[in-house]
Amino acid sequence: FWLQLGELITRQAVKGKETAVLLRGIFKGSPCSQQNGVLRRLQVYKHCIQLVESGDLQLDIGSEIIGLLMLEARQLPGAAMAELATLFVDVIKGGSLSNGKSLELFSTVLTALATSKESLVYGKGELSGEEFKKQLINTLCSSRDIPLSSEELQFVVEKVLRMFSKLDLQEIPPLVYQLLLLSAKGSKKTVLEGIITFFNQLDKKQKEESVDLEAATVPLDQLRHVEGTIILHIISVINLDQDLGRELIKLLKAEQQRDPGKTLCPFSVALVLSVAIKHRFEEQVFDFLKMSIVRSCKDLQFLQGSKFLQDLFPQQYDVASIILEVVENSAFGWDHVTQGLVDLGFTLMESYEPKKILGKAAETSYGLSKMPAHQACRLGANILLETFKVHEPIRSAVLEQVLNRVITKATSPINHFIDLLSNIVVSAPLVLQNSSSKVTEAFDNLSFLPLDMVQGLLKAVQPLLKVSMSVRDSLILVLRKAIFSRQLDARKAAVAGFLLLLKNFKVLGSLTFSQCSQAIGASQVQADIHGCYNSAANEAFCLEILGSLRRCLSQQADVRLMLYEGFYDVLRRNSQLSNSIMETLLSQIKRYYEPEPDLLPPLKLEGCIVAQGDQIFLQEPLAHLLSCIQHCLAWYKSTMQLHHEAEEEEDDDYVGFQQDLDEMLESITRRMIKSELEDFELDKSADFSLSSGVGVKNNIYAILVMGVCEVLIEYNFNIGNFSKNKFEDVLGLFKCYSKLSEILKEKAGKNKSSLANKTARSFFSMSFVSTLLTALFRDSAQSHEESLAVLRSSSEFMRYAVGVALQKVQQLEETGQTDGPDGQNPEKMFQTLCKITRVLLWRYTSIPTAVEESGKKKGKSISLVCLDGLLKIFNTVQQLYRPKIPQFLRALDIANDDAEEEEDINVTEKAAFQIRQFQRSLVNQLSSAGDDFNSKEALSLVTIISTLSKLLEPSSPQFIQLFSWTVKICKENNLEDAPCCKGLLTLLFSLHFLYKSPVGLLRELAQDIHAHLGDIDQVRPRTPALSVSSRSPGAAKLLVLAQAEKVLEEVDWLIKKLKNHLVLEIPEDSSQASSQIQSLEKAIILQLGTLLTAYHELVQTALPAGSCVDTLLRSLSKTYTILTSLIKHYLQVCRSGLGTISGRLEKLVKLSGSHLTPQCYAFITYVQVSGLSAKVLRETKPIPNLIFAIEQYEKFLIHLSKKSKVNLMQYMKLSTSRDFRINASTLESALQEKNTEDAENEPDNDQVRTLRRARARAHGGHSLQDPAEAGLSLGVC
Repeated sequence: FWLQLGELITRQAVKGKETAVLLRGIFKGSPCSQQNGVLRRLQVYKHCIQLVESGDLQLDIGSEIIGLLMLEARQLPGAAMAELATLFVDVIKGGSLSNGKSLELFSTVLTALATSKESLVYGKGELSGEEFKKQLINTLCSSRDIPLSSEELQFVVEKVLRMFSKLDLQEIPPLVYQLLLLSAKGSKKTVLEGIITFFNQLDKKQKEESVDLEAATVPLDQLRHVEGTIILHIISVINLDQDLGRELIKLLKAEQQRDPGKTLCPFSVALVLSVAIKHRFEEQVFDFLKMSIVRSCKDLQFLQGSKFLQDLFPQQYDVASIILEVVENSAFGWDHVTQGLVDLGFTLMESYEPKKILGKAAETSYGLSKMPAHQACRLGANILLETFKVHEPIRSAVLEQVLNRVITKATSPINHFIDLLSNIVVSAPLVLQNSSSKVTEAFDNLSFLPLDMVQGLLKAVQPLLKVSMSVRDSLILVLRKAIFSRQLDARKAAVAGFLLLLKNFKVLGSLTFSQCSQAIGASQVQADIHGCYNSAANEAFCLEILGSLRRCLSQQADVRLMLYEGFYDVLRRNSQLSNSIMETLLSQIKRYYEPEPDLLPPLKLEGCIVAQGDQIFLQEPLAHLLSCIQHCLAWYKSTMQLHHEAEEEEDDDYVGFQQDLDEMLESITRRMIKSELEDFELDKSADFSLSSGVGVKNNIYAILVMGVCEVLIEYNFNIGNFSKNKFEDVLGLFKCYSKLSEILKEKAGKNKSSLANKTARSFFSMSFVSTLLTALFRDSAQSHEESLAVLRSSSEFMRYAVGVALQKVQQLEETGQTDGPDGQNPEKMFQTLCKITRVLLWRYTSIPTAVEESGKKKGKSISLVCLDGLLKIFNTVQQLYRPKIPQFLRALDIANDDAEEEEDINVTEKAAFQIRQFQRSLVNQLSSAGDDFNSKEALSLVTIISTLSKLLEPSSPQFIQLFSWTVKICKENNLEDAPCCKGLLTLLFSLHFLYKSPVGLLRELAQDIHAHLGDIDQVRPRTPALSVSSRSPGAAKLLVLAQAEKVLEEVDWLIKKLKNHLVLEIPEDSSQASSQIQSLEKAIILQLGTLLTAYHELVQTALPAGSCVDTLLRSLSKTYTILTSLIKHYLQVCRSGLGTISGRLEKLVKLSGSHLTPQCYAFITYVQVSGLSAKVLRETKPIPNLIFAIEQYEKFLIHLSKKSKVNLMQYMKLSTSRDFRINASTLESALQEKNTEDAENEPDNDQVRTLRRARARAHGGHSLQDPAEAGLSLGVC
């Protein structure tokens, strides 16, 4: 019966007669409710599948049969569908499919099977319809033994990849695994690229949906777990097939060059970091990632400085943010990524080595760096820190590696590792307990580390000292040994360690920080010490340390200096030690104090120096000692006295040493004012030369006396309470200081010694400078008027006060801290800086330089020094306190002195308000005539405006207004002052780059320079476009060339991006890619075209001798090199058949042939004949390099002409300087010169070379491939 039924179906189908009617009849007579009906239907299905695959049927008949079978498939029971699906799998595995038409039925069967609710028998168990379908797919995908051609394999892979989006997320990992196994036969790139692209799109979709939680289709944790599983699958397959790993790295490298945003995503970075675990791929992976990060930093830096580039590339790609996202994602169980992240972090940090300047690191953590290598280093530190926070198992290993690097890299700056260690300990202080042995080992190397490294390391591990007795004991043992070391650095390290311990081990009863009105300076975790040690043990411990430190008071000056600078912090952090510290200081000052009340001078300076042979050294930094006493005493009076009054008790020791110290300081003040310089043996007749022992001794004495005067000025001002007598004492002390300062300056001018010319660092504290300036310039209280008039009567004292503020700000800018109390507290420094800025700003704007009487004394006016201080402050705030700029600008708003803090501060509006004040001052300066014009002030104003302009949003109206104002100023003012002109033009260019490309401005400036200097053969007067440049062409020439170089760099960067876009093959986005390529080509050609017109003016200009000629020749060479790169790009376009050359390119080539190349050869002739650049010709090769660049450009033009069938060489003219004729007049003059020399003496080697050069100049130039010879054979015809 079955055979007869099959033969009937076959006959009808072959004949093509009513096959569908027959099948419908069979199905109608075979109901699925009966077992026989189901069996009959199955037989029909099996027979029809074989019939369709046989190839004997017409196409339409086969399609009709399959369509009918698909319609009836859903009527079958689950078991029948399972049997039918299994049949399909067996047929596919057997490779008996001839045309694959029946596979359409297979997909329908699988879909129907998934919706079946029956339990189906599979092996020894039962599965649901959905589970049965998954098993069939896995069985089918694991059939890697099916023979497939490369085209068929590619088709299968692409088909499966397209199915990803239609599958449930949990179904993808097993399918991916089978696909990876299948890739062993080929199509590895397609498989990897498809997987990466799919999950990149899923991640982007997840980010978009994260904003609206209700719209989220895939739970985040489920997506991350699936991604982690797939990464593990890929790693396991790479273990079996190393070629897959190589293909992955090759793919990522290629796409990173082309379109990094396509494949470099969190998923791919996590994948490649997991691959890095394999030793074979480790170096390749980290080199690739490091290169990608540095390139990304460079590109972002490039884009941020140019509005022109930002318009072309609105989407900025940042690899750093992607890697930090990988760290965040790794929290979802991605343990296989963790080790790669740690290794990458250390790789980035080790690749950056700060440069040493005078033994210190040039770049430190407090400054903001734009160096890509430094940015990569910071990224590495962030990776390690975030990974440390997320993954607890690797914390101990990371900490050990950081400590190892601190120890082993002691010879090079390791600030970045110290900072990382500090941040790690703050994030998880208790993890140090598990690595206490490593910390102890690090302590053993303290003596060999630089002092700043020792302080950083001890601050970082300080929380451990509070919870681990063994670590603390080992540190104390190391410090005790170091304090008796022969090495000075070791003893200084010991002092630093002991001071740190005293600050952090509080004795019970010490005042809290709030009581001391002192914020925490170091960002350390504050642990409750009393939970670990009792107060008695702490007190004994601290007193024992103080005993060790007292021994240091007999050591070198550097060691004593550290003690004096550290005692004040110890005092306020551990107030119960105040009596011991004050007694120590009292006993120390008594060694150098003259107790006789009328004896002059009041201090024994001879005890402060020591002689070793013929050399004199400072032994006791007396001024630092007095400064320490003054600050400690002031704190003691203000804090401890209030504390004693609150407790209604009086300490006899307190009364004793306070009274003694006050009497001493009063006596020293009184006698210092009475003392003459002769009393110190420091009159004008004294020897101050540094070449003799007496001169060195006098210099040390002078610096000590000046320092003592400054300390006493601060002391008397603070205790004076605006007393007129005290302020007279202040002025008397200043006169003593001033006399010595004048003598030192006078002697330094005679000696011309760089060391002697250095101004001694002031002993004023930053807070006192702020207080003093506020009193001098802004205190209008009636009760203070009489006393302040004493100080205000001395313009020298006020100028000196502002000068000290300038010095303090400069120290803060260079080192990130200042001397004195709170000098290492960033928050306190910022608040003080705001106060000083307000005073200086008010002083400058209220009393302009023009109306200020400078007096008879030489030197800058007070207003000008204030302006210099403001410039320093604005730079410092942008470097050190960038996050606090809104608060800084709000603090400067004098009008809203008592206004409440605003929640949202508009930085652009606040900065624009400050800029307008300086704009008015600059306009007043520029309108001044003759001697009233102050060049230095104008330059400072321009620099301040330039600095503040960085705070403006480039798209804001305020920025546009500033830009328009700058253009107007440059056009309307004729400036002969070169520095001021250069400053204005620099400001104009910096604004121009952020507004639009400055090529048009470059062309105008080039025309101005040409108009002023004239042609290389004649002078052509012309009306200048910018008056500033016309009056100071010398300042404009090099600046124009430097900015042209910057534009060339942008164009070169664009051409590289253009080449990368060209090799992209994105069929679905071909129109978009083509549009982007065209926009890039247009931008490049327009930039180069305008730039060529600027060079057209410059090469016709009679430039004077100097570096400008050399710079112009080099810039021209670079221009032709970039033109050649553009021609190579179009050559590649023509070869690949992706397009043809554009009309714009033809115009650019025509412009270069008519307006640049001939003029370049004329300029070369001008340089050689006029002898402008003899040094250039002798020491470098700019002319041969230029000729070689021109010839390379023309060479590739010929290639492009042949390839594009467009004659581009018709625009290039053969220069008359390149033929082979001999210039008879030049040759004759050279021969006459030779004959004259021969008549005088025999020619030596130099003369022979001169003759050869003369003959070479007489001949026409040759088309040379060697640039070293091209310039020497170039002549004039």
